[in-house]
Order: sequence, then structure tokens, then C-alpha cells
Amino acid sequence: MEHKTSNRQKTIYLMIGSILLLLPGFFLAVSMGATKIGLTEIRNSIFAYSGSLSDMMIVGVRLPRAICALLTGGVLGITGAMMQGVTRNPIAEPSLLGISQGATLIVACLYAANMAVTTPRLIIAALLGAFLICIIIVGFTMRNPGNASITRLLLAGTALSSLFVSLTTIVGLLSNRSQMIAFWVSGGFREVTWTEVIVILGAAVPGFLLAWLLSGKINILSLGDDVAIGLGENPNRVRLVVMLLMIPLCAATVVVGRTIGFVGLIIPQSARLIVGEDYRRIIPCSFLMGAVLLTYADIAARMINTPYETPIGIFTAMIGVPFFLYMARKEKG
Repeated sequence: MEHKTSNRQKTIYLMIGSILLLLPGFFLAVSMGATKIGLTEIRNSIFAYSGSLSDMMIVGVRLPRAICALLTGGVLGITGAMMQGVTRNPIAEPSLLGISQGATLIVACLYAANMAVTTPRLIIAALLGAFLICIIIVGFTMRNPGNASITRLLLAGTALSSLFVSLTTIVGLLSNRSQMIAFWVSGGFREVTWTEVIVILGAAVPGFLLAWLLSGKINILSLGDDVAIGLGENPNRVRLVVMLLMIPLCAATVVVGRTIGFVGLIIPQSARLIVGEDYRRIIPCSFLMGAVLLTYADIAARMINTPYETPIGIFTAMIGVPFFLYMARKEKG
């Protein structure tokens, strides 16, 4: 009982700490840039919009960007947590298994086709790419859910990720859209608007609620298929439901933030180390911690080489690659 109480307290402290970090981070995301803006000016732009250049910059550019970074980080955190739970693999996450890259490849093909690139078409393209890769993953996890097949799943996912990045690069070269597609591959929120806010909000709110509702089943599945069956759960059905939920979530993150890796790896593992193995705690903590990470990463992407913008994927990779190597070494040992 004391152990459970301790984990509950750690969860509360972690969530409060994440919120306390998120609040100043959100303010900095809106105020900092090529032109620094004060709190009073931000408040006046939101509550007394006059249409001035400053108001348009805050309300039309910086505010939607800050919201998109926050929500995208949260969604990436919970998708990573769900994937690690259903595959029982601590180094599984959407970008490492090729889901994000698959969505990006279909989006690249859309650009290469010289079609009018609208938000609905981007959503459909990203959904199609994420769906195709999730079908492959579901096939792997349903056919042989043992530990050996999970290792092969990760290897196959890594190979698919590399393949899709290469194919995306080829599509960019052949279509003379290399610069545009390179922006998608490297990730970022440079051109987001309130339309993208609606997209990621429409994915984040129901996605979080459904992920939390599924957290009990993910807990059971993470104990192993035999245990899950003994407790009356159908492991394949749970995996299928979780993967189907991840398709629109991954598609939304690609449409809004492009390809951003390692957030779904770092955040759930960090949350697990603090609050324990219960996904009813890991999922909400992962959402908040992911939001914090990507909010500050986006600030760094804008400020480290101002007035130019650094791809946000560089910052997540700088943290994620060493973390991945550590986790892989730990699992091997």
C-alpha cells in the first residue's frame, strides 16, 4: 500500500511540475522570436485585438505555433507510451517503427504530384501512410507475439524507417521539391496556422481520453499474452484497437509537426522511471512531459540561430539517440 501511495504522490508531483514548466514555456514561445514581445502586449493582442502588425504576429503566427508544439508533444508522448505497452518493448515508438516516415512518404508523393496541397489532402495522405505501416506492425505483433518477434519488429521498423526516408528523398529529387520535402523530414512548426491547431486539437483531446480509457487493458497486455488471456483479455484485439487509435494520432502529428523523432521514446520511459509501470499514470504524465519537451525544443529551434530556424528534429535527436543507445544496451544486458 505504501508503494502504491508513493507512486500516486510521484504522479501528482510530476504532473504539477510539468504544468509549472509548461506555463512559462508557453509564454516564452509566444514572446520570443526575431522580435521580443512583452506580457502586456500579448494580453492586449488576445483580449483586445486591433489588427495591428504586432497583433497579427501574436494571434496569427506565434500563438498557433505554441499551441501546436504543446499538443504535438503531448500526442507523441502518449503514442509512444501506448506502443511500448502493447509491444512490450521499451524502445518502441512511432518514428523508430516507421509510422511517421511512412506518413511523410505519402505526403511527399502528394507534393510531387503537383496537386493543390490542402490540409484535408495532407490529412488523407498522412492517414494512408500511417495506416499502411500500422497494418504491417499489427501483422507482426499478432502473428508471433513472443519476445523474439518483438525484437524482429523493432529491426523491421528501423529498416522501414530508413527505407521510407530514402524513398522520400528520391521523390524530392525527382520532383524538384527537395527543399520542401526536406522540411517535412526534419520536422518543425514553421508554417502552422489555426487550421493546424484544429487538426492537432481534434486528435489530441479524443486521443488522450481513449488512450487513458485503454490504459487498463494496456497494463494487462504489458504483463504478457498468457497473463492477459488468463485475465479474460484478447491480446490481438487490444493491439488492433490501440494501433487503430494510433493511426489518426500519428497522422495528425505529421501534418502539424512533420517528422519529429524520439519524443515517444524518451518521454514514456522517463515517466515510467518516476511513476512506475501503471499506464493509467504513464499516459497522462507522458502527455504533459511531451508537451514540455517539444515546447522548449521549439523555442530552441527558433532562437539558437536567429533569424534562421533550426529543424526541431535535431534537438529531439540530440537527446533521443543517446537515450536510445542506453535503453538498447540495457535491454541487451
